Amino acid sequence: MIKVINENTDPRINLAVEEYALNYLDPSQDYAILWQNEPAVIVGRNQNTVAEVNAPFIKEKGIHVVRRLSGGGAVYHDLGNLNFTFIVDAQKSVVSNFEYFTKPVIQALASLGVKAEFSGRNDITIDGKKFSGNAQYWSKNRLLHHGTILFNSDLSVVQEALNVKADKIQSKGVKSVRSRVTNIFPHLANPITIEEFKNALWRYLIPGDAVHEYVLTEHDWSVIKDLKDRRYSQWDWNYGASPQSEIEKEARFAGGKLELKFNVVDGVIQDMNIFGDFFGKSNVTHFAHVLNGKDYRENVIAEVLEKVEFGEYFIGITKDEFLQCLFS
Repeated sequence: MIKVINENTDPRINLAVEEYALNYLDPSQDYAILWQNEPAVIVGRNQNTVAEVNAPFIKEKGIHVVRRLSGGGAVYHDLGNLNFTFIVDAQKSVVSNFEYFTKPVIQALASLGVKAEFSGRNDITIDGKKFSGNAQYWSKNRLLHHGTILFNSDLSVVQEALNVKADKIQSKGVKSVRSRVTNIFPHLANPITIEEFKNALWRYLIPGDAVHEYVLTEHDWSVIKDLKDRRYSQWDWNYGASPQSEIEKEARFAGGKLELKFNVVDGVIQDMNIFGDFFGKSNVTHFAHVLNGKDYRENVIAEVLEKVEFGEYFIGITKDEFLQCLFS
């Protein structure tokens, strides 16, 4: 495992660094990165950005809004939050194995006297309260796993910046965003800075004394900045058009939330758009295109689902659940 040094705090640059490490660094090596963002909402690949953020608050506070490559839900970052990234080979033993990648975080906290545990499909919690969410993205035979760590973030901003749907709160059995998240800092018996925590975490992300570091070159940075300009700085990527839809369906399952927005003209599906905080290997837009032009009948769509690699687009959501959402 090689340590990649990245001290940037611009979320557009940092997401470009991840993409660069995934697709351009030596694929025979595994990499780990720790990084921080100035205030930003980082939106999941499959989400409808307009529906996820509190636009007036975001504008007033000058908070970045950037879409990431991985699925999952929107999260708030500030300099009190630490992010960790692994770039590894996409073996069966690690794909969708969120618990595997969270162990170093749990071990680091244990060394500091804080008991944390993996919970749900992609969270780490302390006393039942979430402080870390995790997501993954696949590119060819490489896997990007990244997670957040709320060390000492402003939790009041988390609540204001995100439009958290009532069904998500209810599914957790809690009353608000503030009541179900926590920072690490108040659980520490001996207070430390986030830099000290970062050093402690590195010892578990990359065990051993012989730690190899990779310092990004000028050429690396030129490609990274190009990725930032072409993708992460673009409104089309971060927001995209939100088409008018006559029909909107949504449902929450164990694998995440589905939001289907589409039109039906003469009994035929048109303008299908699929959003949600689910995970998947392939771009769900391609799947949505397959549904366009098909009769809006359950038996017809069921046949379509049998002919596509459904599990490539939706991990943890079944074909029957998709049909349930579409025709409920």
